[in-house]
Formats: sequence, C-alpha cells, structure tokens
Amino acid sequence: MSFEVEGKLHKKFDTESKTDTFQAREFVIETEGNYPQMVKFQLVQDRCALLDPFEEGQMIKVHFDLRGREWNGKYFTNLNAWRLEEGGQQQAAPTSAPPAAEDFPTANDEPATEADDDLPF
Repeated sequence: MSFEVEGKLHKKFDTESKTDTFQAREFVIETEGNYPQMVKFQLVQDRCALLDPFEEGQMIKVHFDLRGREWNGKYFTNLNAWRLEEGGQQQAAPTSAPPAAEDFPTANDEPATEADDDLPF
C-alpha cells in the first residue's frame, strides 16, 4: 500500500551502514495544518541518495510504504520512502475553463420563435 505526504524537510541524517550489505538514511519532515507533526522516514539501499538534492527547510512530497514487523515480542513500524519530489508545486490547470457568465441565458433573452423551431413535432 502506497501513501504520500507533503511537508517541510526538517532534518536530514547521514547514510548509515547497518551491515556490510544494508544501508539506511533517515529524515524528518514537518507537516502543515492545524496540528503540524514531525514525521520520520527512512530510505534504504540505493534510495539513500534520493535525499541529496533537497535542503533542510525545503518543501518536499514523500511517497512511502508502511512496513511493520515483530522482533523478540516487540513490534516496529517504519515509513519507507521510495520517491521524493519537490513540494509546493501547483496542480495543473484544468484543460477547459468553465463557461463564462455571459454564455448563460438571462431573463431578458427572447425565446426562440416558431421559425427557429425545426423540430418535426
């Protein structure tokens, strides 16, 4: 299951080698809204470099998956980021604009006359 959230990059951490074959990098974003939250994510393996072009204080959008596991009777949850984008981008404008107010008939418009009516009934 995939999720996404946008926020300000609050803190970047260095890449850590957990084992000889596994590396991870964590970062924290601050979400906006009535109740801002500090949310920590992790990048793993070759995705650790995805964070390099972003600076602390910059708005980013994080695409992530939830990961959960049990270890020695304890439960852990990770937010594994797999894609980062520059945040604060405007949505694309609609391809067609709504009709202008002058396109709608008003009470002063004259109804069609019988000569304009080409219906057979």
